[in-house]
Amino acid sequence: MQKSARIASALAAAVALGLVSTAQAQQHPASGGKEKCYGVAKAGANDCANLSGTHSCAGQAKTDNDAAEWKFVAKGTCKSMGGLTADEAKAKLKGM
Repeated sequence: MQKSARIASALAAAVALGLVSTAQAQQHPASGGKEKCYGVAKAGANDCANLSGTHSCAGQAKTDNDAAEWKFVAKGTCKSMGGLTADEAKAKLKGM
């Protein structure tokens, strides 16, 4: 009886881990539900490194709406927020 209980527990754990992995994959920004949007991050609220290379971490944006800074936003909403694609942001920075 103890052996079957252990086997059942092991199977339940394996199934639970599989479900957690699936849920995490669905929430990850790169999984398709999010896109990088440049020029919409507030100071201290960017998601990662900027285009100009002055920092490589989240939360280090110095000014609001800097074209070099980005945030993940829901796919298809960047333009309506006044944001830029990576190519548009690079072109804007090049022209400055």
